[in-house]
Amino acid sequence: MIIKKFTPQKTLLFIAIAVLFTAKGFSQQVRSVVDFDKGWHFNLGDVPNGETADLNDTKWRTLNLPHDWSIEGEFSKDNPAMPEGGALPGGSGWYRKTFTVPATSKGKQVYIDFDGVYEKSDVWLNGHHLGFRPNGYISFRYELTPYLNYGKPNVIAVKVDNSVQPNSRWYSGSGIYRNVWLVTTGRLAIDHWGTYVTTPKVSSQSATVNLEVKVRKYAGKIAPYSLKTTIYSAAGVAVRSKTTPNVSSGDSLTMVSQSFIVNNPVLWSLDRPYLYKVVTQVISNNNVVDEYTTPLGIRYFNFDADKGFSLNGKPVKILGVCDHHDLGSLGSAINTRALERQLELLKGMGCNAIRTSHNPPAPELLDLCDKMGFIVMDEAFDCWERGKTAYDYHLFFKQWHKQDLEDQVLRDRNHPSVFIWSIGNEIPQQSDTSALRIAPELAAIIHSLDKTRPITTANNDPSTRNKIIASGAIDLIGYNYAQNSYPLFHDRYPGKIFIGTETTSALETRGFYQMPSDSIRRWPIRGSNTGKMNADNTVSAYDNVSAPWGSTHEETWKVIKKYDFLSGMFIWTGFDYLGEPTPYSWPSRSSYFGIIDLAGFPKDVYYMYQSEWTNKTVLHIFPHWNWEPGKVVDIWVYYNHADEVELFLNGKSLGIKKKTGDDLHVMWRIPFEPGTLKAVSRKDGKVVLTREIHTAGQPAKIELTADRKNIKANGKDLSFIAVKILDKDGNVVPNADNLVKFKINGEAFIASVDNGDPVSHDPFKADYRKAFHGLALAIVQANEKAGVINFTATADGLQGAKVVINSK
Repeated sequence: MIIKKFTPQKTLLFIAIAVLFTAKGFSQQVRSVVDFDKGWHFNLGDVPNGETADLNDTKWRTLNLPHDWSIEGEFSKDNPAMPEGGALPGGSGWYRKTFTVPATSKGKQVYIDFDGVYEKSDVWLNGHHLGFRPNGYISFRYELTPYLNYGKPNVIAVKVDNSVQPNSRWYSGSGIYRNVWLVTTGRLAIDHWGTYVTTPKVSSQSATVNLEVKVRKYAGKIAPYSLKTTIYSAAGVAVRSKTTPNVSSGDSLTMVSQSFIVNNPVLWSLDRPYLYKVVTQVISNNNVVDEYTTPLGIRYFNFDADKGFSLNGKPVKILGVCDHHDLGSLGSAINTRALERQLELLKGMGCNAIRTSHNPPAPELLDLCDKMGFIVMDEAFDCWERGKTAYDYHLFFKQWHKQDLEDQVLRDRNHPSVFIWSIGNEIPQQSDTSALRIAPELAAIIHSLDKTRPITTANNDPSTRNKIIASGAIDLIGYNYAQNSYPLFHDRYPGKIFIGTETTSALETRGFYQMPSDSIRRWPIRGSNTGKMNADNTVSAYDNVSAPWGSTHEETWKVIKKYDFLSGMFIWTGFDYLGEPTPYSWPSRSSYFGIIDLAGFPKDVYYMYQSEWTNKTVLHIFPHWNWEPGKVVDIWVYYNHADEVELFLNGKSLGIKKKTGDDLHVMWRIPFEPGTLKAVSRKDGKVVLTREIHTAGQPAKIELTADRKNIKANGKDLSFIAVKILDKDGNVVPNADNLVKFKINGEAFIASVDNGDPVSHDPFKADYRKAFHGLALAIVQANEKAGVINFTATADGLQGAKVVINSK
């Protein structure tokens, strides 16, 4: 196992030198945080006495964490999760790991940290029950010290119970699906999530940085100690330092406060997410006995009832998306590179904010948002005391909500990317007087730990009947949908602050087009059967279909962009996700809501946002140009930085179009004629961009494009390989569905495959995939040995392709 050098989500300093945890033990560093993901044994299904130390688990499957066993299963409408939960199996499973802690670790504190286990986990060490956590998304810690065998084998056992379903309205995954860490400290150390950094006064000239540190003394009499904190720039240069001497160790837990002035600070912003780090040392008898790092982004922000949101004194519209936690074909098993790729794609369309719907996220997501510049709405619960499915968190809310919410806030409050706390999504008690009790209690829990961020709830009934709003507990009034009432917000709530917590719910199948495109459809059709929708479970990608409670992308954005007081929006959703296949059910098993499909291929509306939300020059023409002769086809063009667009078919002009009023695209309606469509955008008569689409011939060859040809040989890094079916001239064949087979040679393996089709029941863990509208995806994961990776793709009747990836 390799010690992790620095993870802001844990606010820990990880020693700069790699520390190996083996049967021979730890290094002599006082605090170490060891990657504990490798070498677990797993059994799917219940095991009598699975917690006992002497159980023979040698025939169990050996694997590395994070792990999601549901994604390995078969799709079936009969799985208890149902299509709304992804139509994949749940069940129960056991994880066990044998490890040795050296005798030299006696007198130290040893813990195990779980970033997330879905769900209802019990943990044992050497047969001793450490605890139970029902929440599948929260991070938690257990102390191992009292039950360790030093210098001898120890057995950690984890039972995960996801057998009673439905317990989620979307795909949850099953297992220890986030990272696990083994933490060792001395008997005098900074407490778990034990620092709190705030910046109460910030300007471009100076910033006040306040730090609260909890130091825990575990046993024995310890002389007074000192606490030294140094703030470092992103380049590693010490900016400020302060020492608090003679701290009494009389109490088991001591709070020490320190304050600093940073002159001419570099402010954290969306375009320049500058990160300092705060390194705190506990010094006893002239020795550093503990060291702990807290991330620091210096920024200030404001929500104004009339002017909306501002960051560092500048107006900013929050341009956000909601996303569930699954990573498409990888399932729920967290992977930092997969998360990073998602954020890169979202950043590319101009997105600047993420809502963690509807639960605490993986810590790595917040690390990335800190580093890449995203505003985060950090959400806690999808339900309180009343549930939405028979076996969801409402069964545990009364007993566990305080612990779970405190853990979330303590874990996440130092992230500069976190701007908003959300205490609930579409809570059934919006209409119940119990909300007058629960909402203030949840707000008080947050305020006891963090007073620097506003609190909201996502309300699908944002009327004055709403008891959560009436409670006065929330700072931002969150609207889910109801976009036609946005302009009247201040008539309803004078002087209050608006946030679009969930908007849009538009529906599209990537690459499928249905005309007329200017006819808006609300699916599913309420009070009717699905026969009026498409029998093959498709939805047009023209942005003319939405759920009946929502609106199309263009309908929503036109309202949000018009009014300054509308501080921002979180679109449902950035990516398609497993489960909740609105407007259909089986055989669909994943959603249609995403701006980007499940495989990570953008749908056409991605480019509408890019033309509106970025400074990139955009000219995007669609649909494809393969139709029956004479069929009348609607041609849409998204563009910016231009006055007009002219369309040509086989060299003949079809006229010039200009956006007028609040238009977001231009359209031509023309009969199909094979050949070439060309769009030309112009500004002041000068050509800005030219784009062409061609009638494609028969499938002839495969093209492979790796998003990264150089990856790390660390056992976790990924390369996403896009697979395109082309004709002989290199055009993507828009309806190609060829079965493509993959082979890999070298130090890597195929982690999963996909194509973005919400109706496909082919397995994700495979070495083949049919193309969907000409595209497919293969995800290659590195082993820990460096080398050359050769990846090839073949299909009957097509010229194959090869891509070479280097792992280093």
